[in-house]
Amino acid sequence: MKRALRKLYSALKARGKENVDKQVIRLSPAIIPKGHVLLSYIIESFLIDPDHPTFRSHTHYWETRQIVNTFLELGYAVDLISYRNTSFRPERNYDFFVSARTNFDRLAVRLNDACVKVAHLDTAHWITNNYNAYGRLFNLVQRRNVALTGSIRLIEHNSAIENADLATVLGNTFTMESYTYANKPIYRIPISSPIEYGWQKRDINAIRHNYLWFGSAGFVHKGLDLVLELFAGLPDYQLFVCGPLHKEKAFVQEFHRELLETENIHPVGWVDINGAKFKEMLNQCLGIIYPSCAEGGGGSVIDCMRAGVIPVVSYEASVDVNGNGVTLKDCSLSEMHKAVTHVSDLPSSELDDMARETWQSASSTHSQASFAQKYKEFVLNVLLQSD
Repeated sequence: MKRALRKLYSALKARGKENVDKQVIRLSPAIIPKGHVLLSYIIESFLIDPDHPTFRSHTHYWETRQIVNTFLELGYAVDLISYRNTSFRPERNYDFFVSARTNFDRLAVRLNDACVKVAHLDTAHWITNNYNAYGRLFNLVQRRNVALTGSIRLIEHNSAIENADLATVLGNTFTMESYTYANKPIYRIPISSPIEYGWQKRDINAIRHNYLWFGSAGFVHKGLDLVLELFAGLPDYQLFVCGPLHKEKAFVQEFHRELLETENIHPVGWVDINGAKFKEMLNQCLGIIYPSCAEGGGGSVIDCMRAGVIPVVSYEASVDVNGNGVTLKDCSLSEMHKAVTHVSDLPSSELDDMARETWQSASSTHSQASFAQKYKEFVLNVLLQSD
């Protein structure tokens, strides 16, 4: 995510928008405003065209626009700033403050007392995330005597949940539970996915031994090391690795044998989720295996599920499989081996049903239309009731 934002920031700067982080975008509804909202999130969403390829790189671009549009539709004016804006000082009273964790603490104490402060939590709590991430590094050291510190995703210390009146999360029970210690009301708004696939039945017998690992950087964090070791010992199964391999050279060097010298493991590299290559991967894989140690919503898994790809995921991936797939308990190689072989050995008719139900569940829960509806319900039934 940070790399994508840096790339976009450079592009905007080249177009003369040097002060992206200091901009304030003020948007007004079609009527006299009922009140004012301060949103601190992805300001780039309103600096580029909605059809820009960046909108496909992470769900938060579209979700920022939808949050803004929800408040505008309900008659509220919105001041949008970047979550990186460290110089903004509130100059008016706000009815609601909605913000990602970064910079939440600094802004929360500067707001008027009546302002309702909402933490928009798109990751697990930083302690949970970092504890789990370092655990994966320690496990790797024990297994292979190597420390790949650049292959985890750490979250900066923050007190967003402590300074919030309430919060929303994009993930499931795992993400929510990482914040419950603070005793603040937490509401789930399931993460959106831009993927739109109609149901397409696949030849299950032809693909029943084919699996996909699909994720961004932070390979140890997201369990790619474990998956590579697993499939290196499963020569009758095929693994397709879709991720930015060029960004983690130390990881690729350490797992050179598994990635580049093992016949049943195919290093595809990064793929555009709206491109032909990604569709090809989805069509030829029965399942996605994703033993991440901490997520805020498991968006990459959900993108695959929306095409009927069956999930084999860790509990910490924060994805509901709803009985159509496997939720791993400890992500040990033995447990993953059992899960993969069990799913692949199921009867074709059962796998067909499982794939279709995966597609139906993910399509109904994680569409952009569903996010828009759930966020509007949250504003109407929670925020406006508390106002």
